[in-house]
Amino acid sequence: MPIDYSLYLVTGRNLLPEGTTYIKSLEESLRGGVTVVQVREKDVDTLEFLEIARQSKALCDKYQAPLIINDRVDIALAVNADGVHLGQTDMPVHIARSLLPPNTVIGVSCNNLEHVQQAIRDCVDYIGIGPVWPTSTKKLTNPMIGVRGVGSLLAALDGTTVKAVAIGGIRSDNLLRTLHGSMSPSGHKLDGIAVVSEIVASREPHAISRTLRETYTAWDACIAGQKAKPSTAYTAENVKAGVANLMSIIRKTNPLIHQITNVVVTNQSANATLALGASPIMATAPQEMEDLSRVLGALLINFGTVTDKEGMMLAGKYANRERKPVVFDPVGVGPTQFRRKTAAQLLNTWQASVIKGNAGELGALAESQEVQAKGVDSVGSGFADPANFVKDLAKRERCVVALTGKTDWVSDGATVVKLDNGHELLGDITGSGCMVGTCIATFCAAAWTQANTESSAGMLVRGDMLLGAIGGILALTIAAEAATYRSDVRGSGTFLPALIDELYNLKPETVLEKAKIQVIS
Repeated sequence: MPIDYSLYLVTGRNLLPEGTTYIKSLEESLRGGVTVVQVREKDVDTLEFLEIARQSKALCDKYQAPLIINDRVDIALAVNADGVHLGQTDMPVHIARSLLPPNTVIGVSCNNLEHVQQAIRDCVDYIGIGPVWPTSTKKLTNPMIGVRGVGSLLAALDGTTVKAVAIGGIRSDNLLRTLHGSMSPSGHKLDGIAVVSEIVASREPHAISRTLRETYTAWDACIAGQKAKPSTAYTAENVKAGVANLMSIIRKTNPLIHQITNVVVTNQSANATLALGASPIMATAPQEMEDLSRVLGALLINFGTVTDKEGMMLAGKYANRERKPVVFDPVGVGPTQFRRKTAAQLLNTWQASVIKGNAGELGALAESQEVQAKGVDSVGSGFADPANFVKDLAKRERCVVALTGKTDWVSDGATVVKLDNGHELLGDITGSGCMVGTCIATFCAAAWTQANTESSAGMLVRGDMLLGAIGGILALTIAAEAATYRSDVRGSGTFLPALIDELYNLKPETVLEKAKIQVIS
């Protein structure tokens, strides 16, 4: 019979709250929605392990949940367990299989691609991928792979029947981010999540198990629904109309745009936000982030000066928790190891809705050598195939990607849109790219607001983030064109205030008339 791995509990009696018995906690967890139980006992003698396994088997049978025994094939045989879970230094799979009854489930812990490939050759039933997040449940013997590292391991399972669960530090407040961000570019998703302390250490194991199970189920249904329904058919005309509508929503709702940005552009980014009809807040203190996440319309994280890392980590985490749009602008990410490491830490901590950057910045994120960077600027002619580059990066990062330059390219991993507005004077002022990020965040806030009647269960963020990214780019580039036509603009010094003026005066009808859009796929 197929096993439902969606909520896989790994026991740990040492984590139980004072006054709570193991059996009571386990039964409450099963009642709450746990679908598989693995009994893990590392520091007890055989007789005690056997007794715990027997009691666990009785409860699992009562709730029709498979029982898996960690490491000990002898204990699994003694209690007629449904399966065993083996670590990389435990008994080899082929020997365990020779000792166990036919159809016994065998799972293996995997931390890298070599582990996964060996598990496939061993014909295991499932793998446990991790650790995904930092965890204090057990001493780590392998490096943390992070949410973004799960997808490549899942991709290796394409075409096989091997199931996969993620393990390591998974909690209710990072579950959706884990599920969303771990999906492979090929669309391979996790079959479940393995949880230890979030359930075992809880004084309300029934409630937390129910929350975790419902979140997974809602996400799984959301993914199935997305696959079943036809994808949005974008055309140049309906994109223009959509952007024009978002402009009206911004003016009407005045969304709060929280921006953690670099010191060079704080003033002009705030003014651009105001000009569009939104409200800026440029807060950086980590202590503010949780409260701000509840009231913001969108979050922009621009790390041009990388001085507020803790605030950036918390802001994105809380924005994900509130399911608000997060726009990431990895300014100058390529030249230094510190910036590349920081970007990876941020993107493993929270899920971006949109990543915006020039060719050098996005090339660095993609670990591509095709385009190089000089400071915050891109060097050379750009990517030979920008359409496929943004499409592939969007699939990998599980978000919209906006590649800015003379021509702008935007993709959600399915559709690619080419934008040809703008003027060369944008390259002659400091922070024009950063202002694009501000505009994108503002339009994404409107897209989120527009979708407020949609069911958001299982979604990390609601609304059309592709349209939001396109709208932000068009607003700034069309305003730039209008500014250059003004008689009072004589160079970069007079261009910037004129640009803010034209953003302020930009009308939806102007976007409909002036936008140069081509939908590639």
